[in-house]
Amino acid sequence: MPEATGYVILGRGRWARKLHPIISGAGRSVVAIEETRQLPSETESDYIGRLAAAMKSSGAQIAWLCVAPGRHVSLMIRSAIDAGIHVIVEKPWYGSNEDTQKLQSLARGHDRVIAVHFEYLFLEQAEQWRTEFHPGTGCRFGGRFLLSRSDRSGIPAIDNLGSHLLAIREYAVPSSIISEIRCSYELPDERLVWIDKGNQRVASIDLLAHGQPIIQRFIQKVEAALDGEAFPFDLEFALRVARELHAVQGRGAS
Repeated sequence: MPEATGYVILGRGRWARKLHPIISGAGRSVVAIEETRQLPSETESDYIGRLAAAMKSSGAQIAWLCVAPGRHVSLMIRSAIDAGIHVIVEKPWYGSNEDTQKLQSLARGHDRVIAVHFEYLFLEQAEQWRTEFHPGTGCRFGGRFLLSRSDRSGIPAIDNLGSHLLAIREYAVPSSIISEIRCSYELPDERLVWIDKGNQRVASIDLLAHGQPIIQRFIQKVEAALDGEAFPFDLEFALRVARELHAVQGRGAS
């Protein structure tokens, strides 16, 4: 049998701890690098080199960056590529257009995959929406993502939660008009997206009630990309989602 794909998780927060048993439960090997912060005395070059050496010594083929967004994520991506490792990045993506293009070019030049983890895109219903409604001309898209718990990430709700909603729109109905986007912490749980046409609601997805192995499907899709299959959810896709988030914020969505 072929050897299982190896993963190295970078980070030590709640999400890193949650992912570890999911990855190992899917029959993959997984190790962790918990200390990922740039030291005060380190230059960017030294930081990239230290992380690259740690990732390379892990023996993994894929690095999963379970850290908050920021400038350091771009440096960690460069470290992974320097180590010859494919890389998974968590949403939201805060990189600039220039940074995005440089990193994607670097990955292509080294035949590495950069995947952004938008887990709800691996719902069967999201694929059905793309088949039935894409590109969404004449549709109105709306979504609410409310969490009853307080924020644990330090990321604004519109970025942290709204990126899930707008990733679904970008994939399934990118030409649709946005009718409502509402995201918040400390409100009764609700995760719902919908499509309206005319005066009629033609489709909706309850993101709380799906019961589907979406993280496992994401893992399978990333690994297929290592063998040459297309993977559409890269940094350029994430940048389009981020731009739409900024536009929504400019229109006053919460």
